Amino acid sequence: MESYAEPFIYSKEETQDFRGSLEYYNSLDLDKYKRLYIVKNPKIGTVRAWHGHKIESKLVKVINGNFCIFTIKIDNWDNPSKDLIPSKYEMDENSGILYIPPGYANGAINTEANSQVMYFSSMNIDDSKKDDHRFESKFWDPWREYSPEIYE
Repeated sequence: MESYAEPFIYSKEETQDFRGSLEYYNSLDLDKYKRLYIVKNPKIGTVRAWHGHKIESKLVKVINGNFCIFTIKIDNWDNPSKDLIPSKYEMDENSGILYIPPGYANGAINTEANSQVMYFSSMNIDDSKKDDHRFESKFWDPWREYSPEIYE
C-alpha cells in the first residue's frame, strides 16, 4: 500500500490527436489494488457515507457526472469525535484519481443525476469486510448544502 498519510489527487494526464484522446495515470501503481467496483447514483443528492478502513486504502475516479467526496481521519474507531472536519474533493470525469489512505472514512454525494464513480480497493472482499467500519451518514454532516430535502 502507499505510504502516504493523507489523501491526495493523482493528476490526470492526457494526449489528443485526430482519433480522440487518451487519459492516463502512469505514476499510479495498480499492483497494490485487488478489486474495483462502480457506483451509479441515478438521483441527485444520494449520500453514501460513512465508510472507513484502518488498513485498506482506496482510489476514487469519477467516470461520469459530478461528486463531492469527503474524507475524514478517524481519531478513535470505537468512539470518533463528532468535531472532526471532513476534507472535500469536488470531482467530475475530468478530475484525477483521489487516493484515500488507511485510517480514513469517506463519503460521497452526487451533484448530477446518473453520476458514476469507480472505487479501487487494496484488499480482497473477505479481508475488507474484516476491516469495515461504518458510521451513520449524518454523523459528520456536510450534505445539507447539496441535498436539503434529506432533512425534511
